[in-house]
Formats: sequence, structure tokens, C-alpha cells
Amino acid sequence: MKRETVMAQTTSNTNTSTDNTSLLRVLSNQMADAVEKVTPALVHVNGRDGQGASGIVYAEDIVLTADHVLERETDITIETADARTLAAQFVGRDRATDLAVLRVPNLGVTPATFTNDLARVGQLVLAVGRTASDGPMASTGIVSTVGGPLRTQHGETIERYIRTDAIPYPGFSGGPLIDVQGQVIGVLTTGIANGVPLAIPMNITSNIADTLIKHGTIKRGYLGISSQLVELPTSQRAGRTQEHGLLIVNVEENSPAQRGGMLLGDILLALDGHIINDSEDLHVVLTGERVGKAIPVDVIRGNTLQTLSVTVGERK
Repeated sequence: MKRETVMAQTTSNTNTSTDNTSLLRVLSNQMADAVEKVTPALVHVNGRDGQGASGIVYAEDIVLTADHVLERETDITIETADARTLAAQFVGRDRATDLAVLRVPNLGVTPATFTNDLARVGQLVLAVGRTASDGPMASTGIVSTVGGPLRTQHGETIERYIRTDAIPYPGFSGGPLIDVQGQVIGVLTTGIANGVPLAIPMNITSNIADTLIKHGTIKRGYLGISSQLVELPTSQRAGRTQEHGLLIVNVEENSPAQRGGMLLGDILLALDGHIINDSEDLHVVLTGERVGKAIPVDVIRGNTLQTLSVTVGERK
């Protein structure tokens, strides 16, 4: 009887070991498949002397890369997964997010698959890049932080960033950070925080890229306020269903906000019809064509909803 028990335990341990090995093999294959999926849309970017960088095909004939790897705006080339070297035209750059857009006529490469789903701390990810000689390279890790706002080394502010312990090897800047399905969740860069490797989330990257494609530059607006997130009690929502707003804790002298009538203690609810739930929403609305224009600003003052007209200033 004792021998049968030992044999049963041995068989159980063997089955468990086999199951674990099988699970690891499945995960390993899935990660390799994810890299393989993004590889055709991964390019090498030659925009500076010495070390090249990576880029990712964003749309038809459009490549996204990192701004700091482009030391020139002419004589830029890219090398594709199928070993072609093509001339690239500079479209625009955004120093705040360290993103740049290139146009590559007759690129003929299917864009990568992107997702605006927010990264989660602990999520398994892969940093992917392409060097001129070695082809695609990858390293794996987890999302260690989803943070922001962050004051960059250039004095700009980025509203959200992803930090990962996946190692971005030299030349990875401008390449994708992907999930295990091969979807791009962010663009890698070491040009924002004094060499610290970060990724710009795709919900921010997409807005920046689309604006650069359309206008070539990013206009960033400002109101001249400091604020903090507050929860709105039902009795103070002035008939709205919105649960959060931004409490104005400072209004700068002679700022757009002051000239538009915003006061200390106001709770900011919406700009130009867009609900403002947090500071990231605010900065998204203030970017682009609203700069220099008068827009309606909804605030709660006391328990009363008021709509002000504020002309958005341009941040220099």
C-alpha cells in the first residue's frame, strides 16, 4: 500500500512538472510570435552619425521614431525588414514627447497593430528594436510603473509614461513596446529623462502623430492654473452626472484663465464640451487647434454651474 502511495505521488509530481513545462513552452512561443508579428513593421532609422535607431510603421508610408535620434532633417534613410534602404522625408517632431514622424514614399509595409488600452503595472511586455546589422532584437520584462505628469529634461511636461524593466538596448529608441499579443502599447525613448528608458503610451502617441502628420508641429496651450483632482459630492454636481473635476488652487496673474474670469476655488468640469476628469484630459484638450481660440469653460462656483469664455494661450 505504501509503495502504491509513493508511486501515485511520483506520478503526480511528474504530471505537475510536465504541465509547468508545457505552460512555459506556450508562453515562450507566444512571446516569440509577438515579436514575429511586429517585426515586418519594424525599421532601422539612420538620422544621425554613429548609432542608428529604431522606428515603427504607423500608417501607410508613415514611420514613427524618437525625436532625439534625428540630428538632421535631411538625408534620412530607413532600412526595412526585407532589406530595402529607402529615403525618408522629415514630417515633424515634438520635443515634449520625444516623438518624430517620417514619410517614406512607396514604403509598402503593413502598419503595426496598435492598442490604446492602458498599460497595467505587472503586465508582461517586450521591448523591440532593429539594428542595421543584427535585425530585430527583443528583451522582456514587466511594466514597473505607469506614471505622470513628468517634467522632462527639456523643461516640457509629459502627462503619462510607462516604465519597464525590459532592457532597451542601444538603438531601441523609437522602437515599440509590445504586449504578448504583439500589439504596440508605447514607443520607446531614452531622450526624455536624462537617459532613463521610458515608453510613451499609444493614446498619447497617436494624438501627437496624427497632429504632426496634419500640421507638422504641435501647439500646446495653457490656461495658467494649478489644480488638483477632487471628487464631486452628488449635492455639488449642479445637475451633472460627472463624479470628478479639477479644483483650481492657483490662478496666475494676467493668464488666460484670469482674463477669462476663472477664480481660485472654481471646480473645472469641461472645456469646449469635453469633460475633464483629470489633468491628462485637460492637456489633451489644450493641444492643437484650440490654441489662440476662445472656448467655453464649464466650472462650478459655489453650487452653481457657470460657463466662461477663455482664450487658450500658447505655451512657448
